[in-house]
Amino acid sequence: MTLRADTPPVTADVHRFTTLQRWTHRTTAALMGLCIVTAACLYIPQLAELVGRRALVVTLHQWSGLALPVPVLAGLASRAFRADLGRLNRFGPHDRTWLRAALHRDKRHASRPAAKFNAGQKIYAAWIAGATLVMLATGLMMWFTHLTPILWRTSATFVHDWLALTIGIVLAGHIGMALADPESRRGMRTGSVSREWAEREHPLWRP
Repeated sequence: MTLRADTPPVTADVHRFTTLQRWTHRTTAALMGLCIVTAACLYIPQLAELVGRRALVVTLHQWSGLALPVPVLAGLASRAFRADLGRLNRFGPHDRTWLRAALHRDKRHASRPAAKFNAGQKIYAAWIAGATLVMLATGLMMWFTHLTPILWRTSATFVHDWLALTIGIVLAGHIGMALADPESRRGMRTGSVSREWAEREHPLWRP
């Protein structure tokens, strides 16, 4: 028996992200990277001496931080992007199963059911979104010093500095996990992943 001509092969790639979704991710990553690099140049004396031009570094840090939410807001024009935000915002029973397996270091694929996004990706997305808003609010307090009392500015500086360190650590983990999964990176780079990877890593996902 022969397959019909319109029947896709089992090994065909499946579409995961649109062009706008990929550019939203890349632009956000570039702005976040610029924020982190300029922050390091402001807070680490050795880098500050090496780079110099502190006023320029401060300006780059301020405006890249202010622009950080812009790619996500622009991405809301895409129906696919809004649909993925809805998926990231929903936490189901299979996500709790995935988390239990992760906490017990159970790496069997059958123990980690996931739809298009797994529980770890959902938690990361929620955390980084909240952290970005807090960084934006505290940064504005530090930038426009005449708008808030000195106690608020002092507290904002404390939160901003320590949360920045935490974001750096979490982002390092995020990048490390991405480097360990070439197929996931291909999905973000080209928009498509192999069907075998999708069925193994995200068995509940129905592209």
